[in-house]
Amino acid sequence: MTVKKRVSRSKAYADSRGSLQPKVTPLYVWGDFDVPFLLLALALLGFGLVMLFSASYARAYYYQDNSFYYIGRQMLWSVIGVVGMVAASFVNYQWLRRFAWPLYFASLALCILPYAFDAYNGARRTVYIGPLNFQPSEIGKFALILLFAHLMSKDQKKMKHLWDGTLRYLVLFGIMAVIVVLQPHLSATVLMVGITVVMLFVGGANIMHLLGVGTVGVAGIAAMVFTMWGFFSDRFAHVLVRLTYWLDPFSSNDAGAYQTKQSLMAIGSGGLLGVGLGESRQKQLYLPEVQNDFIFAIICEELGFVGACIIIILFALLIWRGYTIALHAKDRFGALFAVGIITQIGMQAMLNIMVVTNTIPNTGISLPLFSYGGTSLCMIMGEMGLLLSVSRQGIYEKE
Repeated sequence: MTVKKRVSRSKAYADSRGSLQPKVTPLYVWGDFDVPFLLLALALLGFGLVMLFSASYARAYYYQDNSFYYIGRQMLWSVIGVVGMVAASFVNYQWLRRFAWPLYFASLALCILPYAFDAYNGARRTVYIGPLNFQPSEIGKFALILLFAHLMSKDQKKMKHLWDGTLRYLVLFGIMAVIVVLQPHLSATVLMVGITVVMLFVGGANIMHLLGVGTVGVAGIAAMVFTMWGFFSDRFAHVLVRLTYWLDPFSSNDAGAYQTKQSLMAIGSGGLLGVGLGESRQKQLYLPEVQNDFIFAIICEELGFVGACIIIILFALLIWRGYTIALHAKDRFGALFAVGIITQIGMQAMLNIMVVTNTIPNTGISLPLFSYGGTSLCMIMGEMGLLLSVSRQGIYEKE
């Protein structure tokens, strides 16, 4: 049996200057997949489809008169996503660098576009095109990852400078974050914050610069909120309400606390081994959004503590393999690109589980590969395909 082993760091980052090769073809057809990562991704997708059907069929029958409404569409998107993942794995990720700036500016324009549509549940986050709809912030997160990886690899020697290594990335992030947070879309903004901080840390930014700018930024935001309390209390009133519900959801009979209470009751009902697959009581129109943000609560109820731990372990292994791919990347750009993608997926899974268990306030964030949503699923599958592309060009030696 052959074992793949990482080679020396110097060889892995031989092209640390980050410049594009003279001839970069769009496709790269050599090399092997990272099989553990691929299997983990498919296992989570399959597990997610089973749990989506179990969680959603009652709601689908009641509201759509078709028990297979959600799972039928999700299976179609899953097939498209798997095909897209395989196709993306043959894309030469170095070729994508030429689109870093155009994609960033295009994503800014797309993130502004939802303001032209009617609000849904008090937010303008979605663009509607006929029967299709998508959230441009999904593209915005990927655009940030691609642009940051491109700049950090191209200007590696400048990463210790205040402007070139810290401030310009915060400006690029800040422009997009302002547009997204005013939709308001706090969960996407939090993900962008996490992606930016992790990539700056891994990319070699000066830690003191990060701490200093972060401290000034937090103080500035606090001062702005204090001096403009009327604007912020009106614009983000829902945030203050959610904080109240988060601290003690069972102390209020308001509708806003209902979802959190039902989620916690579902989790508590599961016990060690759960009530059994398909036997959830909370999915019988008690817990809202069982097919989307709160599907993990149904997992806990039906599969219990053991089933929930299995899901968390699978996500942890997926994240570990993603960072392993980054460590084996043949160049600095590939490593940073892989770090950004797997950080996004890992943070999104972690935040969803924390919301469902009331560890943090409800922010409305989906569970990757489990929650219903075609465009989000295909975006994640495509990003994982690009991770496989990085792995196919990685530097390994066989023993």
